[in-house]
Amino acid sequence: MTADSAFLETPLHAWHKARGGRLVEFGGWLMPVQYTTIVEEHRAVRERVGLFDVSHMGRLTFDGPGVLDWLDRATTNSVASLVDLKIQYSLLANDQGGVIDDILVYRQPFAYIVVCNASNRAAAVAHLESAQRDSEGTMVDRTRDTAMIAVQGPRALETLAPLFDQPLDKISYYHFAMGRLLGRANAVVSRTGYTGEDGFEAVVGAHAAVDVWEALMESGRKFDIVPCGLGARDTLRLEAAMPLHGHELSETINPFEAGVGWAVKLEKGDFIGRPALQALAQNPGRKRVGLVLDTKRIARQGADVLLDGRSIGTVSSGTFSPTLDQSIAMAFIERDAPAAGALEVDVRGRREPARLVKLPFYKRPRPPVSAG
Repeated sequence: MTADSAFLETPLHAWHKARGGRLVEFGGWLMPVQYTTIVEEHRAVRERVGLFDVSHMGRLTFDGPGVLDWLDRATTNSVASLVDLKIQYSLLANDQGGVIDDILVYRQPFAYIVVCNASNRAAAVAHLESAQRDSEGTMVDRTRDTAMIAVQGPRALETLAPLFDQPLDKISYYHFAMGRLLGRANAVVSRTGYTGEDGFEAVVGAHAAVDVWEALMESGRKFDIVPCGLGARDTLRLEAAMPLHGHELSETINPFEAGVGWAVKLEKGDFIGRPALQALAQNPGRKRVGLVLDTKRIARQGADVLLDGRSIGTVSSGTFSPTLDQSIAMAFIERDAPAAGALEVDVRGRREPARLVKLPFYKRPRPPVSAG
């Protein structure tokens, strides 16, 4: 944070500013929304490789003998089922079964890392603190003294591998390795991302962020790598139908209607939100669906979804898909809405024909699973 800014700045802020990144406030941080155009950056990730600064994401470390019980009480998934060097998608639920945040839990030998969303970091920390009770352990917020960089796209492996001292091709999806980048910077590198493409996310010390970023730009130059902003990250995640908190997830949206009920393990025992989630599992309410519109106009969050002229739900996210060359949207609609009928979306006062499609809108082949 600088004297002339009320927002937090990542360790790469000066690089973004000097290279013409258009900076906007997001989740309390100044972040690049784009460098060139969202479409150009989007296509670079789908076709080659793109580089994202995701240092605004919260990074919390947990250590101590009682941490496993603590995290299992705080989250909906089964932390106890995690093995070393594996990552788990999970949720933090409130007492009503709504989603405070969706998170990733990394199992290190004898410790854990939790990655949460930037705008929900304070709420996530408060929830996790409330779940500690008498469990012996410590939580440290490492967000400000580390950086997180995402390398995404079909050429991500070839871009990152020469810089890391561990074999990246052996890392399966939702697994990670610990090693060094550039021969000197301690790093946690995971095969994860928010784009629907193969890729990696690397956590390094804040002091090493610029060196690592510039080395990645140089390594990926042969593949026409580009720096990418939050705009392309959003269109990429929407094509892949990945939920975004504040749109497909919130404290008033439950995991089952959001389509992430698989991350709720009711059988694991007591955890915050479990009684409400048990009831919601039997009667989840609405359902999240995909829509393709017969227009290039974009259906924004809150737009009415109509069936034979009657409102049956609302759009949660919408965009024009650069990959599919179509207007797409995700929406919550009545679970028992008839499959047949004239479906429309009210796009700023004009009803546009639409059709239901299976999610995700775009899907890539998964990276090969290692023998290990």
